[in-house]
Amino acid sequence: MELFARSWEALRAAVAGLPDEDFARPSGCAGWLVRDLVCHLVIDAQDVLITLATPTAAAPTRDAVTYWTIDDPAAPDEPPGQDPLSALTVRLAAAYQDMGLLRFHLDDVGSAAGRAARLADPGLRVATQGEVLTAGDYLSAYVYEWTLHHLDLRAHLPGVPGPPAEGLAHARALLEGVAGAPFPAALSDEDALLLGTGRRSPTEEQRAVLGPVADRLPFVA
Repeated sequence: MELFARSWEALRAAVAGLPDEDFARPSGCAGWLVRDLVCHLVIDAQDVLITLATPTAAAPTRDAVTYWTIDDPAAPDEPPGQDPLSALTVRLAAAYQDMGLLRFHLDDVGSAAGRAARLADPGLRVATQGEVLTAGDYLSAYVYEWTLHHLDLRAHLPGVPGPPAEGLAHARALLEGVAGAPFPAALSDEDALLLGTGRRSPTEEQRAVLGPVADRLPFVA
């Protein structure tokens, strides 16, 4: 729960420090500008609030690793970032003429999501997307989400501070759970995440280090 809060606070602080012109730059999410990514984070924060306020007595059907099998991948012939939800996010983001308002909405809804996470019982069962997880597993899965999107935020903005080291390590471990195999220790946590999720193509040297795992990339879109 604490790692969720630290990762989320670091990501929100990075967004808060961006000058207006950086919101029009590309992000590490294919087809999205930084403003699109930040708008997505507002929607994510809403999802956290909704999920934590949706308790259930049903048995868990997912955990922090298998949570990432819920979403269906985009159709193979669909342009990056143009599935219906992504396209909606881009249109919503474009409606923000004032980046200060987008920053405010992320801070407002994001702060509430952070407080709700700190107050949640890790053992509480919650429902989301037709599945059931414990709140602890759900928030653990979101450390992965925050960490990847923090890397997306700074993909073309190298001056932006990166995610916490413990968040990177946690996200890597979760990705290795998805992959069903560890990534070579020679790869940094950041490289493992970027290569493992297809955000970066491996060099020939990295493919050699990855071995058979290289042929299975990416694991999570």
